[in-house]
Amino acid sequence: MRPVLIGAILLTIGAAYYIYLPLPSTISEPWKLMIVDGLLRAMMKLSFVAHDLGLTSPLGLVKYTSTWAYVKNMESSKSVRVTEASFGGVEALVFESTVSGQEQSFKRAVVYLHGGGWTVGSTKMKPYYLQCITMAEELNAVVISVEYRLAPEARFPDQYNDVFQASKHILTAEVLSLYSIDPKRVAVSGDSAGGNLAAAVAQQVALDSSIPIKFKIQALVYPALQALDFNTPSYQQNADIPILYRPHLARYWLEYLNGEQKLVPALLANNHTALDQGQEVAAAKAKTDWTKLLPVAFQKNYKPVVPLHGDPELLEKLPGLLDVRAAPLLADTKVLKAVPPAYIMTCEHDVLRDDGLMYATRLEEAGVDVTVDHVEDGFHGCLGFAFGPFAFSVGKRSLGNYIHWLKENL
Repeated sequence: MRPVLIGAILLTIGAAYYIYLPLPSTISEPWKLMIVDGLLRAMMKLSFVAHDLGLTSPLGLVKYTSTWAYVKNMESSKSVRVTEASFGGVEALVFESTVSGQEQSFKRAVVYLHGGGWTVGSTKMKPYYLQCITMAEELNAVVISVEYRLAPEARFPDQYNDVFQASKHILTAEVLSLYSIDPKRVAVSGDSAGGNLAAAVAQQVALDSSIPIKFKIQALVYPALQALDFNTPSYQQNADIPILYRPHLARYWLEYLNGEQKLVPALLANNHTALDQGQEVAAAKAKTDWTKLLPVAFQKNYKPVVPLHGDPELLEKLPGLLDVRAAPLLADTKVLKAVPPAYIMTCEHDVLRDDGLMYATRLEEAGVDVTVDHVEDGFHGCLGFAFGPFAFSVGKRSLGNYIHWLKENL
């Protein structure tokens, strides 16, 4: 009996040692976050080991285990009808509010793009499924959640092309009429990688003269908007903060842009944007210059990381780094002037915080109305923790703020 007790104690100590992280006191429910992150971190490490052994893609195991969180039976509720559909050859789930109001015969709509690093995630994952039902209920709206293709089976620009084609098809009089959607009240929205896709699609739809019906607004939740600088203040401050670690995000970008995982150290060192990388890189870097685009309060005492010499082959291997369809923050000002008003949620404890804040500054400089919703105790992915046994108070609060803005502006 005594050896069993000693073993249990040692196992508990080992688990506590693995789970514990020195998190800031300002982050929401730190102990709960440590436990959740411990599980996610273990799965990531196992996935990387499986890849090193040649058993799967770098994030293949993560992608497989994410299917455990899929909704098994997609049942409609009393107030929301859930159906499967295809728009421009792209699958989607449609969440239609069935609440009828005498004041409006046509409903507003949100085209939603889920996150997951362009590699994992699905419209059928329970957090996104429940989020879309909640949005349809509270907004009395039609929410169309797009099931775009994922890496490694699909690489940039496939994900972008999927969501653009779906959006273009949805923004037709025929489809909007089919779902009783008001053509003047359609939004595009997404979180993380989905926020990246939403921003890119919002730009293209605004410019495309073949699409007469435009998005009224865009709502971006902790979006990834550039991969030229992995050393912004938020990358430096939150490099080891869950649930999105700095090296992991570089891995996701490489999966999306069809790069080799061995390039992670080069990206993290900003070797692709060194001073000797040429005028094209210098011009792009100017659009991600956080010393000019970030409010001083967020710059703190951090310094730019700009190597003198870099790898001249990096941009040849990863041309998507300079493509605005992959990095919407790099868009020209004349493009930004055309996009719809924006809501941008950022979280203090998130490596992607500064991407959103810099985009907000660039949009404001272009004359676009922007609402920045900065969540002081938030972490990356917190909106997805608004439901279930691992729900966080910040998840419920951030979801409420997001839906409130949509209700007021759509």
